[in-house]
Amino acid sequence: MNRVLEIAGLVKTFGGLTATDNVSLTVNSGEIHALIGPNGAGKSTLINQICGELQPNAGQIHLAGRDVTHLSAADRVGLGLGRTFQITSLLDEMTVRENLGLAIQAREGSNFHIFDRAATRSEVWNETDEILSGSALGARSKVMVGDLAHGEKKQLELLMALSQRPRVLLLDEPMAGLGHIESQQMIASLRAARSECAMLLVEHDMEAVFALADRISVLVYGRIIAAGTADEIRADPAVREAYLGEEDA
Repeated sequence: MNRVLEIAGLVKTFGGLTATDNVSLTVNSGEIHALIGPNGAGKSTLINQICGELQPNAGQIHLAGRDVTHLSAADRVGLGLGRTFQITSLLDEMTVRENLGLAIQAREGSNFHIFDRAATRSEVWNETDEILSGSALGARSKVMVGDLAHGEKKQLELLMALSQRPRVLLLDEPMAGLGHIESQQMIASLRAARSECAMLLVEHDMEAVFALADRISVLVYGRIIAAGTADEIRADPAVREAYLGEEDA
């Protein structure tokens, strides 16, 4: 399979603490690869290195075959690395459609002072409407973002991230704060989006992980202790003991 993201031997230390300890993993085209582990395992540190917000002490990161280990976060975005939480906030006083339209406009290289011009850019709004029509927010395009439920805001953030056309999308706990129905809707949205890009999913909701992931890597104390399919991870005694809370009989 075509590897869109490859991490090899990544090490990050903070004083005497080794936060990521020789971590290696790959994400293939069209794949959802889940990264799981208990709190304090080093997941956030690993993701921040992948994004370019932290520089590793050792190891390499390749995106679509290119070494991006020492590139800036912005350069990595330009090469196709997306992140759901790179969108820091939604514009509550604008509609769902307007928020998504602005994200698409930004992708084209314009700044956010485009309200007079965006109305004349029919291609932006045509793309916006096409994306919305096939989404869970299709009937909510004219609703003010401030009036959306939490799950709907998460759906909008996902659409905005996907509108940037990433090669690989990093998802940081997309199920956080969602009720059961909202979680099922997000699972359906992510499953549908896998045809658009590969994904590295960081998630504590194991139901979602097992429903979505083609492969799972388990991070404990900065090390990958197991990697494999959902069935392989379920059956791994080290994972059950270290993460799933079970002990070998």
